[in-house]
Amino acid sequence: MKRLRWGVLSTSRFAQQKIVPAMKDCEYAEVAAIASRDREKATEVATRLGIPRVHDSYEAMLADPEIDVIYNPLPNHLHVPLSIAALEAGKHVLCEKPVGLDAADAARLLEAARRHPHLKVMEAFMYRLHPQWQRARQLVAEGRIGQPLTINSFFSYFNTDPGNVRNMDGIGGGGLLDIGCYCISLSRFIFDGEPRRVLGLIENDPDFKVDRRASAILDFGPRTATFTCSTQLAPYQRVQILGDRGRLEIEVPFNQMPDRPSRLFIDLAGEVEEIVLPPANQYTIQGDLFSLAVINDTPVPTPLEDGLQNMRVIDAVFASARSGGWVEVG
Repeated sequence: MKRLRWGVLSTSRFAQQKIVPAMKDCEYAEVAAIASRDREKATEVATRLGIPRVHDSYEAMLADPEIDVIYNPLPNHLHVPLSIAALEAGKHVLCEKPVGLDAADAARLLEAARRHPHLKVMEAFMYRLHPQWQRARQLVAEGRIGQPLTINSFFSYFNTDPGNVRNMDGIGGGGLLDIGCYCISLSRFIFDGEPRRVLGLIENDPDFKVDRRASAILDFGPRTATFTCSTQLAPYQRVQILGDRGRLEIEVPFNQMPDRPSRLFIDLAGEVEEIVLPPANQYTIQGDLFSLAVINDTPVPTPLEDGLQNMRVIDAVFASARSGGWVEVG
């Protein structure tokens, strides 16, 4: 099978540190070009990371006939417009999470994708493809902890840099869109269902005007999920899935290092079983699985409809925080 040629929109730090290095190990994908409005910066990044071609505009990248797939790691407010532009240019698209600023924004991308059914589009929730999450979902489905009844997740880091896009109002900054989206997504993934209503509590940064701490209860009736995410707390992440017979814990659920084993713990009445999985790079897996979907014309691992539904839940958490009460998920 051929290796698809990927183009990266922007010289984002995340793309430089995570995506591009990981994709060097892909079997079915290669990063062939990078685009930035700052050609000098793009050239420096391309030289350092071994990317063959540089474009000094996003439009030039989209017009490049040698590019098959566009990876969009731009700030959140540019996820939908640039992904739609890529589709209209005939490119497949892997768009970073969140797939939009809100559900209405995400729906516009889904509508565009349906106008181009021969092209693949996916939200880059890479964590779901990691073997540890595949195993966790399997263990829950097999009943290892009995009936799964509640999930608790925590995801935080500390960032007060005013120049960081996560701290910028009006372009999709804030913790809920950046990392709270994982907590919502994983609950839907493990329960294989949708919450009926949510109750949210949000604290905004007084200077940045974006949410710096968010907590929520998701009512899956009768199951529940709770989470807290923050951009201004000590860095931490952990997921607990509890059933009527036992508990499943994921030690490093989101930012698992590719050179370290993953560890899951099953606690059954105080007897703890440790499950160790070999190192894996979730970004390499993501690049290959998306590329295979393009090559074989098969469905992508996570349909875009899933991304839209995740945005609906995020919208409901924001609405609940404003109203102070439960909000039904649209």
